[in-house]
Amino acid sequence: MTPTSPIQSTSIQPMIQPAAQLQQAQIRTVQGKPLLLASDLEGVLIPEIWIAVAEKTGIPELRLTTRDIADYDQLMQMRLDILRQRGLGLADIQAVIATVEPLPGALRFLSWLRQQGQLIILSDTFYEFVTPLLEELGHPTVFCHSLQVAPDGAIQGYRLRLEQGKRRAVRAFQELGFFTVAVGDSYNDTAMLAQAHLGILFHPPANVQEEFPHFPVVQDYAQLQEALEDLWVSQPVGD
Repeated sequence: MTPTSPIQSTSIQPMIQPAAQLQQAQIRTVQGKPLLLASDLEGVLIPEIWIAVAEKTGIPELRLTTRDIADYDQLMQMRLDILRQRGLGLADIQAVIATVEPLPGALRFLSWLRQQGQLIILSDTFYEFVTPLLEELGHPTVFCHSLQVAPDGAIQGYRLRLEQGKRRAVRAFQELGFFTVAVGDSYNDTAMLAQAHLGILFHPPANVQEEFPHFPVVQDYAQLQEALEDLWVSQPVGD
């Protein structure tokens, strides 16, 4: 009597299906390279944190951002001086950040994007600010800076991750073989936009758009998705 094989066809079928599903889930390639999108955070995926702080505290000077002032250190020193003068510390800023939500449409766009390629957020904000926001954004990888905080919660200074960190990160991704798309809205994003294979300004202020007319401009996520789809419209998935 021939023994029954312990491996039946019904047990093989479930093993085949996930492989087929994985085939469908391959990320997009452009010019033979896997897609990586390097995105700014504030102004692209979430509202500007410092503007929210300005509205909560009634301090108009805190409305100034990298959309207004190109020199990041000058901007940050001004902010830190204001916080010291007003007696505001990290806890006060974090209380405002707790009320911040992703921009309308951001989560849907991110859900679509993760099916197309890799996402890295390159931001000039601080881990002490953005960490509470990451869960709602789906825990993306974020490269940003760190604050120097006293035991009493006073913000004493900040520590850059790396000079020209956004541009140098994009260059490193290119050296790793990715096709890079950079998306930002402010002066501090323009170096990474110039470094990327494709740099896109997302709903930028008029002054930034006028000073950098060579970058394509999109005003919303639908236009951004369309700009990305144009990259591979004639290319099959995984080619």
